[in-house]
Amino acid sequence: MRTAPTILHLDMDAFYASAEQAAKPSLRGKAVVVGGLGPRGVVATASYEARVFGVRSAMPMAQARRLAPNAAYLVPRFGLYRAISEQVMGLLHALSPLVEPLSLDEAFVDLEAGDAAWDETSARLVGERLRADIRGLTGLTGSVGLAASKMLAKIASEEAKPDGLVVIEPGTERALLEPMPVRILPGVGPATGDHLRRAGITTVGDIAEAGEDELVRLLGKAHGHALYAMALARDDRPVVAEREAKSVSVEDTYDVDIHDRIRVGTEVGRLADRCVRRLRAAGLSGRTIVLKVRRYDFSTLTRSETLRGPTDDPAVVREAAARLLESVDTTGGVRLLGVGVSGLADYTQEDLFAQAAGERERERESGHTDEPEELPAERQTAPAERRWPAGHDVRHAEFGHGWVQGSGLGRVTVRFETPGSQPGRVRTFRVDDPDLEPADPLPLVPLISEGPQEQGAGESAYASSEPASLPKSCSASSKADGGATSRP
Repeated sequence: MRTAPTILHLDMDAFYASAEQAAKPSLRGKAVVVGGLGPRGVVATASYEARVFGVRSAMPMAQARRLAPNAAYLVPRFGLYRAISEQVMGLLHALSPLVEPLSLDEAFVDLEAGDAAWDETSARLVGERLRADIRGLTGLTGSVGLAASKMLAKIASEEAKPDGLVVIEPGTERALLEPMPVRILPGVGPATGDHLRRAGITTVGDIAEAGEDELVRLLGKAHGHALYAMALARDDRPVVAEREAKSVSVEDTYDVDIHDRIRVGTEVGRLADRCVRRLRAAGLSGRTIVLKVRRYDFSTLTRSETLRGPTDDPAVVREAAARLLESVDTTGGVRLLGVGVSGLADYTQEDLFAQAAGERERERESGHTDEPEELPAERQTAPAERRWPAGHDVRHAEFGHGWVQGSGLGRVTVRFETPGSQPGRVRTFRVDDPDLEPADPLPLVPLISEGPQEQGAGESAYASSEPASLPKSCSASSKADGGATSRP
């Protein structure tokens, strides 16, 4: 195990909600909740202002509304979040070849592998510069933890939140961990935590005191050994640059249970198409098709079928998913459906193309063609079909760029403002107003160019300025000032 704190963990602060606040001047400093807005939706991210009321990630949206009825509730804009994430990950890859993304807003970096840092002083300067670069490039903030292991670096970034930097100095790890709750350790979830609590073990120090043999007796050999080692601050897990995907899947939860068997079949086909698009985007194919069905009583069934070889053909995946659905009783209603592909490979079995071609020929004969990427033109242009998700971007022919505050009863309310403007005015339109159209997100940070540049309607652009650099003489400031702190 290394001794210098050269493992960096970055965690963007309330990422989705912070991106929405940066994009919408009227929401800055206000409680913002991002997630599914239906009766069964859950919170994806809550701003720090919303967390004051007790709103947390993974909380049912209905509970969040009770806790913070005056917050802004928005539907996620994953295209925007992915674009920002790519910018941030680009900064991390500039530091080291060993970057291990955990999600859109979180990653480990091995600074030593990129010769970016070799001791506490150099690691601290890299962390400070990274935070400044992220703010300059995206307008958002991230918290940085630096330590000699992945486990400790992640704990440090949690201690640094929001908008701070914490370094766990070599030799202080045991003293830091001892008073912390057992749930702070990787692999200790609610069930393991309850099991340890019943045994009188509530802190990391209790784990160390209990001893390895007792941990093995309580949790089994593999888990017991690993947990005891982590309680002693031993974590030799390397930063892994490429994390191989084991499966690709998509699923939808429905606000109202689906009872119509025909609609269930249609939804399964639509999910199969979405799954294949995601599969192809990753350059993969798969042999095993998996269907997931959660019924009205919350019972969850999975069915799978393994093909002769890997495929990325939508017709083949749809056909297999439909066969799997035939074995599932959906009489009482369905609340969730999912389609996945596992047994992944980076090639397809040639003989399956013939099978898919035959399937497409049968579809043409029946009048049904495979067009997963686009809705039929008449559905795209029919005003009654247009939906206006809360928080999504729009553009009006007269009033310009704005975002949807809400819609219903044939009306849509729009606030007209941009990331660089003052809080804008609110106007209400018919949902079928021909002058109102969906738009792409605007950049959170203005583009830097040699001369004035006008952005066209609906144009999506993201800041491409060079990362800002701090002077090498920059010293650590207090966390309250957005600077760095050491963990004694």
